Amino acid sequence: MSRDKNFFALFLTLALHAGLWLLMSEFRFKYNSPPEVPKTAENIVFLELIPPPRRPLPEPPSAPPTTTPITAPPPDTPLATPATSPSPDRPRASMAAPPPPTTEEWSFAANYTKKNSKSYRYSWGQQVRSMMGTAVEGPDQGVVRFRIEIAPDGSLTQLQTLWTTSAKAEQLARQAIQNMPPLPPTPTGKPLIFDKTITFSPFANDGPPLYRDDCLPDPPVFRNPFAWDGKSPQMVAAPTPTAKLDPQALADCLRQLPQDSVEAESASDQRLMDQWGSSKTGR
Repeated sequence: MSRDKNFFALFLTLALHAGLWLLMSEFRFKYNSPPEVPKTAENIVFLELIPPPRRPLPEPPSAPPTTTPITAPPPDTPLATPATSPSPDRPRASMAAPPPPTTEEWSFAANYTKKNSKSYRYSWGQQVRSMMGTAVEGPDQGVVRFRIEIAPDGSLTQLQTLWTTSAKAEQLARQAIQNMPPLPPTPTGKPLIFDKTITFSPFANDGPPLYRDDCLPDPPVFRNPFAWDGKSPQMVAAPTPTAKLDPQALADCLRQLPQDSVEAESASDQRLMDQWGSSKTGR
């Protein structure tokens, strides 16, 4: 019994010493998280957007250029190259007047009846242009279109200006028409009425016509099949059939056609380029 008491007293003594030792050594039984690392200060940069400097606008011209009003031509009529003032660094372009039709050309024109006396109309225009003189680049160049009526004996009975882009070109053309030599009779023996454009420009592309298609019938004139006058019964008009030419008559006609020249082919191609070409597409 005394042994148990001694053992208990010893155990109690050891326990008290252990507790005192722990208290003296400041031992912590609770778990403490590690100290937080102080965050570094963030550098904040402010950017200011500065717009680019504006370019100064060009000063307006002191006085606008004066233009001469002209009569506007129909929209389907090709115009000549517009009159522009050439730069002082280069000379002005010019084109001499073409030669007048020869006796052989007038003889052929006086007997060619197809396509409203096609050759006679071209020879008449060439005769007028040859008497107008040299065309020089500048404000005097331009185009004039006439309506002409020629009597069966070749004399002029009517001359009407439809439109013009140059008063000088019209003046020279009318002066040439008044001084034209006597012309041969018309091919059909009837009055010849036609419209003719005279180009007075160093960039003109006039040339002889082509005759290879003159034996073919004219295509039918387009008429609106749905046109209605508001009174008559509504009905769709039937298209006009194209006239067919007898094979023998076609062969005889083709034998009468002249041989197209290289100048006629080149002039036809150039007219197509002027009408359908574009500077943007390079064609």
